[in-house]
Amino acid sequence: MNIYRINFKITVGFLLYLGVFFSGCRENKNEKELNKIQKPNIVYILADDLGYGDLSCYGQGNFQTPNIDRLAREGMRFTQHYAGSTVCAPSRSSLMTGQHTGKTFIRGNKGMEPEGQYPIASSIVTVAELLKEAGYVTGAFGKWGLGGPGTEGDPNFQGFDEFYGYNCQSLGHNYYPYHVWSNQSKVMLENNKGTSTGTYGPNIIHEQALKFIEKNKDTSFFMYYPSIIPHAELVAPERYMAKFKGKFLPEKTYKGTDEGERYKNGGYGSQDEPHAAFAAMINILDEQVGEIYAKLKELGIAENTLIIFTSDNGPHKEGGADPDYFNSNGNLRGYKRDLYEGGVRVPMIASWPGKIAAGTSSDHISAFWDFLPTVCELSNIDKPNNIDGISFLPELLGEKQKTHDYLYWEFHEQNGKQAVRLGKWKGIRLNMHRNLNTPIELFDLSVDIEEQNDLASEHQEIVDEIAKIMEKEHTLSNEFRFKYEE
Repeated sequence: MNIYRINFKITVGFLLYLGVFFSGCRENKNEKELNKIQKPNIVYILADDLGYGDLSCYGQGNFQTPNIDRLAREGMRFTQHYAGSTVCAPSRSSLMTGQHTGKTFIRGNKGMEPEGQYPIASSIVTVAELLKEAGYVTGAFGKWGLGGPGTEGDPNFQGFDEFYGYNCQSLGHNYYPYHVWSNQSKVMLENNKGTSTGTYGPNIIHEQALKFIEKNKDTSFFMYYPSIIPHAELVAPERYMAKFKGKFLPEKTYKGTDEGERYKNGGYGSQDEPHAAFAAMINILDEQVGEIYAKLKELGIAENTLIIFTSDNGPHKEGGADPDYFNSNGNLRGYKRDLYEGGVRVPMIASWPGKIAAGTSSDHISAFWDFLPTVCELSNIDKPNNIDGISFLPELLGEKQKTHDYLYWEFHEQNGKQAVRLGKWKGIRLNMHRNLNTPIELFDLSVDIEEQNDLASEHQEIVDEIAKIMEKEHTLSNEFRFKYEE
């Protein structure tokens, strides 16, 4: 462990000691009640490739998401929240580290053999490590993608006491996998041997998540729930498919991978009714969110639990998915892998009964890298120095909220891209691998949310300011570089 982390642990321990000491001097609250106020449970539910318009509380009209909508009715719905990136791994890295993609360790989907993605370094401080050091029990249930089994990026080595699910993003493409991971143990799913489809991955992961809540009901816990739904492939059990078959015509059959080396090893399976399958998968996700909330209520800990629901990036177009049919990006321009709004603006709902005012909406501009400092403020933890996030806890509690000067993204696929949100302005630079100084497109999101009218030629001073931000916020990475840096 490096010196920073040793010092950090000492600091956290000292602050916790002071908190315990002074709490004993307060009146009218017993120790158990005070501890609950100081250390609320945190449940962070992360959908996979769910678009801004894929929830009925955000305008989806083809199907309903009643359980997620209930969270919005009982809490706060954010209208200007952004993912860490436009694809899985860097978005999750941003979430875990509190850093945007110009600084965070993982900036792309880079696979490793035999299983998993390029590992986040052991020197990186994650939100799970911070909470664990502060006394939380930590668990992750779903898809990881930040380091293969046994590497330094393994979730068990990045602050999670318990992990159950898909370590590898590529294997997370498949809903009837040959195996999942339970901490360091590979769990073979006998019912999925060969072409069998007996065990639906999200269901067994969900069962373990509910057990984690039950097991830790009497202590403070952080449950990270990165579902693989609704990422391709498009597959759901028949009892869910039956609800939607024939309702979203015309269907367009998708021919995928049903045999060979890639079958259940990252290739997307065929689907005759992809529209119905997509709706069915959202139905499953919505039910699982409802069951998590019901479990918290049943155990009497809902009022001491902050729930956040969001998505890791915009809607995908793989595996037969048809985001245009469902208006999954909510009329925003772009999809997954774009830095236009449709690729990075995502739904976010926060619910905390008795703390967050019910039925509220926020236009506060926020991003994944704000989660770590929010958790730090919520749990009385010192935040690391080298982060880009701003706590949005004041916004949740109806207090005065600090705002970002700007938000920054970079993406290294598709010839390289950068983007900046500067107040009402959005600047985007494409083709970074070809030329460092390619033109910047400029959009006024206050009147052009669909990013159709490039105003760069009319506002050179704004373009120049965004260019300076892009230069300042991009730091050199050994593994994730633009071509001109190689």
